[in-house]
Amino acid sequence: MKHIEKLFVVGAGQMGGGIAQVAAQGGLEVTLNDISQAYAEKGLGVIRKNLERNVSKGRMTEADMNHVLDRITLSTDIADAADCDMAVEAATENMAIKLEVFRKLDATMPEGAILASNTSSLPITEIAAVTKRPEHVIGMHFMNPVPVMKLVEIIRGLATSDEVYKTVYSLAVRMDKTAVEVNDYPGFVSNRVLMPMINEAIYCVYEGVASPEAVDEVMKLGMNHPMGPLTLADFIGLDTCLAIMEVLYEGFGDSKYRPCPLLRKYVKAGWLGKKTGRGFYVYE
Repeated sequence: MKHIEKLFVVGAGQMGGGIAQVAAQGGLEVTLNDISQAYAEKGLGVIRKNLERNVSKGRMTEADMNHVLDRITLSTDIADAADCDMAVEAATENMAIKLEVFRKLDATMPEGAILASNTSSLPITEIAAVTKRPEHVIGMHFMNPVPVMKLVEIIRGLATSDEVYKTVYSLAVRMDKTAVEVNDYPGFVSNRVLMPMINEAIYCVYEGVASPEAVDEVMKLGMNHPMGPLTLADFIGLDTCLAIMEVLYEGFGDSKYRPCPLLRKYVKAGWLGKKTGRGFYVYE
């Protein structure tokens, strides 16, 4: 089993920044990469804010916070991955972009380095196929917000070796996460179960069964969900929900995964949820 000391994270957005934070908290040296210095710095700013909140709540000391921040280096060039033991890609949920990142990482990183993707639904086997090291490619699907949520789905591609799986499993534990092993099928487990539920909730609104508020109230009070499916969809982003439903629909070819027309309509209207100020609810 390989010991991971230096981690390269591609993408400094919500997910990548969170992954960099928990990795640095776990004692790893982290290089946080994005396409521009401004994006990378914005990501680091969010990490700093998260850690400052932990200090103010007494969860960590200021010295601990500074040690974590000292372990994070910013980067705008994939060539900086040349001396890292492992990379986690947290770029946009778009296959063409991810394949391009993996080709570059494969060409740059040392032999034996592990390449992981934080994809929420795209096939690991297909991503691995563009590299010369498919046995070293794996899925590491963190939940949002990464510093808070305990789960990591570890997805084995067709060629992923047992040793790579064990290494990544122990790394997840080091990041204070609970790792669950999942095989490489569309949507894995999390999104294969969650997204059809969200889609069905949207159908309830589309068909006039109930208002968004009513649907969410039923699921919160009746099923003990911490937030209703439509509120959750707004938080995830309706464009992301649609993209994952498309992956399920295409991957299985089963009409039960057909995205609700109302979901498509909202995405076309630019009503993507909380990030655009409007989805099933209006955000000030």
